[in-house]
Amino acid sequence: MPTPHEVALAEASSRVLAQHLPTRSADVQLCLIADGQETEVVTVPAVALTLFLQLLQEMAQGHAVTLVPLHAEVTTQQAADLLNVSRPYLIRLLERGQIPYRKVGAHRRVLRRDVLAYKARTDTDRRAALDELVAEAQRLGLGY
Repeated sequence: MPTPHEVALAEASSRVLAQHLPTRSADVQLCLIADGQETEVVTVPAVALTLFLQLLQEMAQGHAVTLVPLHAEVTTQQAADLLNVSRPYLIRLLERGQIPYRKVGAHRRVLRRDVLAYKARTDTDRRAALDELVAEAQRLGLGY
């Protein structure tokens, strides 16, 4: 968890950084200064700067942040936690082939990107169903 000092610093620096995000996906140069002396200029992709801004914004809200690559494998419990479902429910999804997985010995491993892709699909399906319900309620004059 970030300390109160880190929260305040992240809040202030994220406000400044947000003002300097590039409008197109170009490389960005950052000037590094240590002890009041410019040490080096570093060129980074604009997308990395955007990711850094998101990290600062999360810290400014007092949230701890972990960076996990999408290609990383997760346990079934971690995958269930990502989807906010029980582990037995996740196992059923895996066994039905709705999310790909592999076995390592007796344990199942799931790619984080596959879990997030499943989540995106179900979120899209859920939104479409809700839109359909709202349209039907409007058509029936139910006042929604």
